[in-house]
Amino acid sequence: MIIIGVGLSVLAIVVIGLAVARKVDGDATNFLVAGRSLALPLSAAGLMGQAVDTNATLGNTDLSAAAGFWAGASLPIGLAGCLVLTGLFFAKRMNRMKLLTIADFYRRRYGRGVEIVASVLMIFSFCILLAGNLVAGGYLFEQFLGTSYTVGVLLIVLVVVGYTAAGGMFSDAYTAFAQMIITVCATLALFAWVAARYGITIPEGMGPFDLGQLGDTEQGAPMNWATLFALGVGDIVAIDFMQRIFAARSPKVAQRACFVGALGTLAVGVPFSLVALSSGEILGPEGAEGPVLFAVLERAAPPALTILVLSGIVAASCSTANGAILGTSAVAARNVFGVRIGETPSGSDQLLRATRFMLLPVVGVAVLFALRVPETGILLTLAFDVMLAALAVPFVLGHYWRRSCTAAAVAAIAVGSTVRLVLFVLTPTMYGAPNTLWYVPNDLVGAGLDGWVTFLAAAASLVAFVVVALARRPQPVPDVFTEGQQRPRRVASPAS
Repeated sequence: MIIIGVGLSVLAIVVIGLAVARKVDGDATNFLVAGRSLALPLSAAGLMGQAVDTNATLGNTDLSAAAGFWAGASLPIGLAGCLVLTGLFFAKRMNRMKLLTIADFYRRRYGRGVEIVASVLMIFSFCILLAGNLVAGGYLFEQFLGTSYTVGVLLIVLVVVGYTAAGGMFSDAYTAFAQMIITVCATLALFAWVAARYGITIPEGMGPFDLGQLGDTEQGAPMNWATLFALGVGDIVAIDFMQRIFAARSPKVAQRACFVGALGTLAVGVPFSLVALSSGEILGPEGAEGPVLFAVLERAAPPALTILVLSGIVAASCSTANGAILGTSAVAARNVFGVRIGETPSGSDQLLRATRFMLLPVVGVAVLFALRVPETGILLTLAFDVMLAALAVPFVLGHYWRRSCTAAAVAAIAVGSTVRLVLFVLTPTMYGAPNTLWYVPNDLVGAGLDGWVTFLAAAASLVAFVVVALARRPQPVPDVFTEGQQRPRRVASPAS
């Protein structure tokens, strides 16, 4: 009964995605940014859908139950903070640029070489992000359908790739609106049921006002702050967030959508954290094997609530997976391989065709990550940790510091990514979980550095950028922020 109910909700999402696919009409701009036509409800739902994924719900509940409110809630709070910062400082500017991908910004601002390097890092990071959402699907189908974890991952992939390939951003926007309605209803129903049946019972020292989680190393403070920082700042350069900002019908809509999406993200994420803290009272001394939320639903919740919440989890997973697959494939086709909008001899749009072709390798890499590291929230943070270390500084300072230059961007990317990679392979844990992805045994770095490495890599990137930029002499260059205009401004360039 449960899996039938969830299956019907998935079917409804697929039908919506395929029904609006005709809006693409063979045009790459329609496919990638919905013809830049999305109104506030669709834009906000899309941004919320990218933040309210299974990393920030399922991963949130696992981390909250194990280590306290701030260990889990830092995921949705960090993502909401990112949307606020983006709305305040970047949404209007980026929407006005009329870009197709965020990697286009790096080309306009720093040149083709930086565009390629930034694109490769984005693709790598978003394959990790996509993997985190596939993990949740794998666990769900394994626990409730009786399939293997691997089969569950592949089922989610097949569903999402189907309507993504057909409708692109139009399918993403309309399905995200429906998906967020399901997710919000599921969140409210779950929170109300737990509060009425068991009460919101918070173990000592693990609640939102137990600030030792943010101030005491022994309680995981470095990892909690690192999560907030990696998501709050690193996610600003997210492929999927920016894709939705480009698709908004105006700069003002793009900005407002960020703020509405941030509120929606908190409205879903925080209740999941509080429910997780009550899981000890619900499950008793036996605890949970596997995801905490699944154990609560399977062992305690009524069937109707279980169907609704699981439908919300699958909807969130599909929403983010859809956006990640679409945006990453577009970056691969347009920014790595240099495919541009234009007709092929057969009359089709070559960028549209290339983006659809790239869906398969992108998904293949994500499936590999999902099978190697079956975690949820940790994969989300790791993905944007990489973006923070390498790409956030050139993006932020490229907007607001006139001395920003190509050499500074190259230095920041090289230094930040190198420091992060070295510290990653030397640290035995990643955000408290064993580093099963790539760890080189050593006596130099212990688990005590976990969390701090996020700040060290970002700081190294910032120092490298500033030092190189200050060593260059300013000279006039085109204004890249106003489409079609070439107004001179002063930025850094090599000294003569």
